[in-house]
Amino acid sequence: MRKLIFGLLLCFTTASLLAPRSHQASGSEQKIVTAAQVNGTWRYKTKTLKVWALGQQKLKVEFLGTYEYKTAGELMANTGTGSGIARIEGDTAIFRPEDADEECKIIMRFTEGKVIVEQEGGCGFGHNVTASGTYRKASSSKPKFGEN
Repeated sequence: MRKLIFGLLLCFTTASLLAPRSHQASGSEQKIVTAAQVNGTWRYKTKTLKVWALGQQKLKVEFLGTYEYKTAGELMANTGTGSGIARIEGDTAIFRPEDADEECKIIMRFTEGKVIVEQEGGCGFGHNVTASGTYRKASSSKPKFGEN
């Protein structure tokens, strides 16, 4: 009888050690964000990201970016824009602007007061214009889409 009890305890202990720990807090756990947390205008250097929650895990998104440089002593700039609908799951939204190349993918991860953006592939923006960066919220008001 003791061997049986010991065997059962050993099985339960081993099972609890091998079980997934998704219920425990960890740095890699995906969090859910609210519309109030994502809505608004976000800025990073010469880039602007406008976001508005539409419901059903959809966000209206508009990106406006500028790459500034000097040539012959004059300030020049390349610009790029993109807009469309992103799908959000947890704290991460995936966005591909309308008319962008198939390999274009903009990943937006919303955290405390900022959105971390990574761009994969060419999105058809101007030369050296990319959406990547860590944006800070500039306004929580509903953005005016289609305006700079």
